[in-house]
Parts: sequence; C-alpha cells; structure tokens
Amino acid sequence: MKALRSHGVGGPETLTLDEVDVPSPGKGEVLVDVKACAINFPDTLIIRDLYQFKPPRPFAPGGEIAGVIEAVGEGVEGYKVGDKVLAGIGNGGLAEKVLVPAGRMFPVPDGVPFEKAASLLMTYGTTIHGLKDRGHIKPGDTVLVLGAAGGVGLSAVELAKAFGARVVAAVSSAEKGEIARQAGADEVVIYPRGEMDKDASKELANDFKAACGPEGANIVYDIVGGQYSEPALRAIAWEGKFLVVGFPAGIAKMPLNLTLLKSCDIAGVFWGAFTAREPAKFRSQVEELFALMKAGKIDPLVSETFPLARGGEAIARLESRQAVGKLVVTMD
Repeated sequence: MKALRSHGVGGPETLTLDEVDVPSPGKGEVLVDVKACAINFPDTLIIRDLYQFKPPRPFAPGGEIAGVIEAVGEGVEGYKVGDKVLAGIGNGGLAEKVLVPAGRMFPVPDGVPFEKAASLLMTYGTTIHGLKDRGHIKPGDTVLVLGAAGGVGLSAVELAKAFGARVVAAVSSAEKGEIARQAGADEVVIYPRGEMDKDASKELANDFKAACGPEGANIVYDIVGGQYSEPALRAIAWEGKFLVVGFPAGIAKMPLNLTLLKSCDIAGVFWGAFTAREPAKFRSQVEELFALMKAGKIDPLVSETFPLARGGEAIARLESRQAVGKLVVTMD
C-alpha cells in the first residue's frame, strides 16, 4: 500500500509517497481502507515537530479519516468488515490503509459522502466542545468568529447559529465574507492581511465593536491569533468568554488589564485532550453533531480534494491561509 510520510523535520515539500506493508489489526483494532482524509492545521505543525505530540518517524500525517473496515481484530464488537466508519486518529491518515482503535471510530451516517464524513470530527468536534463547554453558549448570545471562512471557522458559524446565537464573521477578504454569510453569519468584518500599526489595530477594534453591537461579543472564538486577538478582546462583552482555539497568525500578546475592565475570561480549547479525558462526553457530542447534520443545521464545506500523491500540496495550501472550508485528500 502507499503512504505519504515524513522522514525528517520539514514542510510539506519533504513528504514522500512510500510503498509500505499492509498492517494487521491487533486486539481492539480494525484495519480501515481509507477513502478520505481531511487536512487540519495540526498537520502543518506535526511534520515540523511543532505540535504537542511528536510521533516517531517515519509517519504519515492526517488525523481525520473516513473509509471502510477491511479487517477486524480480536475483541472488537459492534463493527464488521464492510462497515463505513469515520475516526480521529491523531496521525497516519494519509495512507491507503490505517489501523484504528475501535474506540476512536463512529459509523458514517447514512447518505453522508466520505469527504464530508472525514471533515466532521476535528473541526465541528472542536467547536461544539468550545462553544458549549468552554464558552457556555446560550440563545441570544453574540459570537465573534476570527477566521470564519476556514474549516473550523465555518463550523463555528454554523454551530453558533444552530444554538441560537447571532454571529459576526471576521475574515480576510470579501470572497471569504460571502462564504461566511452563506453559512449563516449575520455580519461580516474584513480584517487586513498585512501588518497593522497601533492606529490600524484600534480601527479594527472599532469595526468589531460596531458589528457586535453596544453590548459586545459574549463569545470571541479565536482561530487566528496574532495581531487580531487584541482588537477582538476589546470588543468583548461584560463577563464575556474569549476562546483560544488556534494561532496560525502567531501567539498573541494580550493586555491582561482588559480582562479586568470587562470582567471577562480567556479560556483555551484543547479538543484532543478533552476527547482523551472525557471520552463519554466526546461521544455524546459527536452524536449531537450527527443529529444536527441530519437536521440540516450543519454541512461541512469541502472546497477542494487532492489525490494522495498531492497531499503535501493540500497541507501547503492550508498553511498559506488561502483555504476556504475543508481540504480533503481522497484515495480513489
């Protein structure tokens, strides 16, 4: 079988398409014939040894897959050969076949294409955990989403609307703003891509305040970080929640006096650790996502697909912050 693997620290251009042996499932594992693997921001980090987890090399990136069970190991119950499944696996998904612990899998809902099934867990899973467990979202809230046209951002727009919130989408272009509106955003703010000076930062904060309204944002969902975080914090509501989800634009330096002035909270959203620490709650939230998908409240946007041999291009595109929605590598 083929796998796109990292042999040394470096960018997506260092990945090589290797011929490797087909693994056999051990106790509690299944072998999945991968049909689709979604690309996520951790894939850009893990190949550079910048992620929280550093798997031994060589390894294939790709932590979110959907496919068909090809073989079942000892002790696995509830699954059989031929079942369509999706799974979050950390890494290893950019391969034609992969071993998956049975406890990390979910059945693919009827009628859901593999590309969309592979795009559900990490993005929407992160967001439902973030909005409900860390942000304590409630109907009538105003949610400001930074980076609202990417995979995680669109999941935040859709889920916030599903939970009865008003959504302000912050994006880097008018085109991305239109995509966020199509996903349900009520207002759009376009932020500059270039370096901002103090005046530009103040202007962006005023734009956020105007879009969020006089009470401010009850939740700021920050997927971007860097120079955009402080202007968003300045637009937060009294006792609001500022959720730190990611920082592709850099790690923000925040003036903590603002948290006192707004009596607000800054909270991290570490979905991977949450799934390991609270597996029952994680599975319950995935079931809720399936129900929302069935009801038409959420629908992952797959903007582009790539063959396995071009998986490095997909990672590079996501890393460049040009991607809209989800990028997915397919094996067929």
